[in-house]
This record gives sequence, C-alpha cells and structure tokens, in this order.
Amino acid sequence: MTENRAIFLDRDGTLIRDAHYLKDPAKVEIIPEISRALEKVRQLGYFLFMHTNQSGITRGYYEWSDVFACNKKMLQDFGWSEDFFTEVCIAPESPEEKGRYRKPSPKFENEMTKKFDLDPAKCWVVGDKWIDPQTGMNAGMRGALVRTGKPIDEDLLSEAQIRGVPVYEDLNEFAEKEILLSE
Repeated sequence: MTENRAIFLDRDGTLIRDAHYLKDPAKVEIIPEISRALEKVRQLGYFLFMHTNQSGITRGYYEWSDVFACNKKMLQDFGWSEDFFTEVCIAPESPEEKGRYRKPSPKFENEMTKKFDLDPAKCWVVGDKWIDPQTGMNAGMRGALVRTGKPIDEDLLSEAQIRGVPVYEDLNEFAEKEILLSE
C-alpha cells in the first residue's frame, strides 16, 4: 500500500458556518481558526478533498452556479487558491436518491482512493453530521466529527464512542490531535 493520505472535508458546518440552503455568497462565513491547520496538513503531503451534499440543487432552491459562487467566496475568504482542494465533489441528490454521490455513499471517496492511490486506512472523512464519519467508515477510512455545525447530542456522542469516532471542537483541534502531533 502507498503512503498517500487524505482528508475528505464536509463544507457546511465544517469549513464554513452552517446556513440553511446556502445560495448567497455574501452569507458565507468561514471558520477562520481552521485555515492555518489545514494549510499545515496540506504541506505534510495530505490530499485535501471537499465532499458536500447540496440537495438544494435538485430541490430547485438554488442553481449549480450558486454553489460554485459560495465555494469561490469560501476559498477567497480563507486566502486559499482555487486549487487548494485536490478535488471537490458536489452531490446534488436528494436524500431519497441512493447509490450516487450523496453522503453517506462512499462513491467519491472510493473513486479518489483509486485515482490517487490512497491508503484508506490513512484517510479521514470529517464533518459535523453523522453521515460524514459514516461515509468514511463505508469507504474503509476513519471518520471524525466536529462541533462547528449541527449540534451533537448525547445519542450521537454515544454512537461515536461505540464506533470509535472522535469528536473535536473544530478542524483545528482535529488536525492538531490526529495529524500534526503524530508527524
């Protein structure tokens, strides 16, 4: 197996503040504390991917161009180049549509594993909802939760503990404890 490692990141509630069906770039609010940690992780050779569910496209709440504009604003606000992420997966499917790219489907993670010769055991999927670490586990990767988005209640904490999914305050704490301290 290769040494290629990656982190697959959720967007809403993980990289930026969660906003219900975000379509206006002016409402993008980054979580600034995480920028430096992710830049360090990337410098260590980790591939960084963004995997975001955007069912508002299918539901007709907004267009693809709105999602692209919000992503562009996020990158600008972080001060990241447009190629900061190795690849981005925007899953427009509704929750009823199965077997495509919508998390917890690991289709994107599996495709990137093959394309970039990643070692799933050295990869993470991180986000603010259970579907994020669940996606990772479905792909043979590790998963982690962050508290910067949807509330994490006692039931979810219990499930995370049972399944060995760590919970962090934000991506900065995740990066420090899981990646940077072990390098």
